[in-house]
Amino acid sequence: MRLILGSGSPRRRELLGQIGVVPDDIRSPDIDETPEARELPRPYCMRMATSKLAAIARADDEIVICSDTTVALGRRIMGKPVDAGEAAEFLLAMSGRRHKVITAVAVGVGDRVLTRDVVTTVQMKRLSDLELNAYLATNDWQGKAGGYGIQGPAAAFLPWISGSYSAVMGLPVAETAALLASAGYPMWRASDEGQ
Repeated sequence: MRLILGSGSPRRRELLGQIGVVPDDIRSPDIDETPEARELPRPYCMRMATSKLAAIARADDEIVICSDTTVALGRRIMGKPVDAGEAAEFLLAMSGRRHKVITAVAVGVGDRVLTRDVVTTVQMKRLSDLELNAYLATNDWQGKAGGYGIQGPAAAFLPWISGSYSAVMGLPVAETAALLASAGYPMWRASDEGQ
């Protein structure tokens, strides 16, 4: 079976690599990520992952994996900020509070779609103006749900999480390995097999 990663995210590729999985191809889906009216964060995140999966054509011998990460403050979905102003708004809203990071994974093989989502609680310290402005100047907020990545400079603002660190990065590794195994992908084979 060929494995297709439906994401251009280098973080997701890196996380798959941690468990010895190297995609045979990468195909980035192009979908509308606009939340529907009154859509809640968790169903929205799963809808995004399955919509990405549906947008990628797959052959009979291909397993496709797609994922979506959503930051939620209560019922509010905090997507990828359009500019530094929106990033600042998101970060100030989360400053000194806990929020949820939801990552949904969808794996397609044949006519089956396997899904799983993981919810992690993250505490953000109260941010000073200096910290906020210095962080915004790094541009690390660009292209990241909620305006931050846990693996970048914003890690200094996150003293506590409850849940999956890799899910906050963009792909829950343990759950993804289980989904791939269920889809028939040969997880944990000898590293020299087939070479």
